[in-house]
Amino acid sequence: MGVLDGVKVVELGAWVAGPSAGALLADWGAEVWKVEAPKGDPFRALMTSQGYSSEIPNAPFIADNRGKRSVALDLTTEDGRSAMEYMLAAADVFVTNTRTKSLARLDLTPEAVSQRYPGLVVALITGYGSTGPERDRAGYDIGAFGGRTGVLHQMRAGDGPPTPTPTGFGDHFVGLAMMSGVLGALLERTRTGRGQIVETSLLRTGTFALTWELSIQLMRGRVPRGMDRESIKNPLVNCYRAADDAWFWLLGVEADRHLPGLLRAIGREDLAQDERFVDTRSRRHNSREFIRELDMAFGGEPMSFWREKFDENGVWWAPVSTPEDVVADEQAMAAGCFVDVAQQDYRTVASPVEFRGHQLSTVQPAPDLGRDTESVLHRVGCPSDIVDGVLAARRR
Repeated sequence: MGVLDGVKVVELGAWVAGPSAGALLADWGAEVWKVEAPKGDPFRALMTSQGYSSEIPNAPFIADNRGKRSVALDLTTEDGRSAMEYMLAAADVFVTNTRTKSLARLDLTPEAVSQRYPGLVVALITGYGSTGPERDRAGYDIGAFGGRTGVLHQMRAGDGPPTPTPTGFGDHFVGLAMMSGVLGALLERTRTGRGQIVETSLLRTGTFALTWELSIQLMRGRVPRGMDRESIKNPLVNCYRAADDAWFWLLGVEADRHLPGLLRAIGREDLAQDERFVDTRSRRHNSREFIRELDMAFGGEPMSFWREKFDENGVWWAPVSTPEDVVADEQAMAAGCFVDVAQQDYRTVASPVEFRGHQLSTVQPAPDLGRDTESVLHRVGCPSDIVDGVLAARRR
C-alpha cells in the first residue's frame, strides 16, 4: 500500500509527459487506468519503429507505464464514450496530455469534464499552454521545453550548434510538475470536497527549469551566454579530464573556501601566492591561465588517483558518468535509484521521491494493450451491453 492507496486515476495520454505523471501516481499507490485507442499508445511501437526486433523489451515504455491497467476504448464510438464516462465518474483524477482540439471533439475538455464531475481533479498537460495564439501548436519536449524556453541556447558553448537534451528529458520534468499539482488539488479537495483543473506545459516547466537565467534577464535586461570550458570565469566549477580520459566536475562554488584543498590535492600550493590567482577576482580575470594549470595537473594521473586525492583533501567533485557507470553505481543503488520489475529479469528507474515506510521493492510491468478493459469497466459499473460493444469494437 502506497501513500495514494485508494486513489483512482484515468489517464488519457500518449508518449511521455502524461504517462510519466501516471507512472509516478501508480508508484505511489494509485490505481491508474490507462485509456488507449484500439491500436494502442504509439509509444508502444517505439522500438519496432526504429527497426529493432519486437522481442526486445521497450524499456522507455515500461518505465513510463509500469503498474498501470490498460483499457482499450474507441472514443469515436458511442459505447467507447459511454465507457469513458463511467470511468471518469468513478475516478479521483483525470490526467491527459491529449491535444486540446482532440479533447474538444470528444467533449473531454477540462472545463466540460469538471462540469460533469465536480469532485474530479482534472490534470492537463500541453506543449505551450491552453491560452494564447499558439495554444494548439504541437510540442515535443526538445522544442517546447528545450528550444522555445532558452534551455538549449544556454547549454550552447560559444557559437557552436545547440546540443539536444536527452530524449524525454523535459517530459519527465513535466511529469514531476504535474504530480505536485495533482497532490495539491487532492489536498484541497479534502477541505472543500471539490476538484479543480490543474495545468502545466512543457513551455512553462522549461522556463521554471531556467529560472536563474530568465530571472536575471527579467531584472537586468541581459544574461551571459553559455561558455566553453576554457572561458568559464570560476575555474573551480568546471570540467576536467584525467590521464585515463575520465571526465569530472569540480564543484568549488565558494571558490576561496575550496581553493586550498584543491591546491593541496594537486600539489600546487604555490599557486595561492601567484598574483594572477590570489583571489576570486584575480582568477576570474585570468581564468584561462588557471584552467591550463589545472589541465596540466589533472592530465598527469588517472581518475582513481584523483578520486583518492580529492577525498583526502576535502575537494568537492563529481564524475561525469556514462549510463553504464550509473546503473552500476553503488551509491545510486543504495539511494534507491532503480527498482525491479516484477516477474521480469530487468530493472527500471525508480520514482525520485521516497516515502519512509512505503518503499517500493518492485513495480509491476507495463500492461499489454487492452488487458484490463473488461475487468475495469465492470468494476466501475459499466452496463454489460456497453462492455460488449467496447470489446466488439476492439476486435474489429
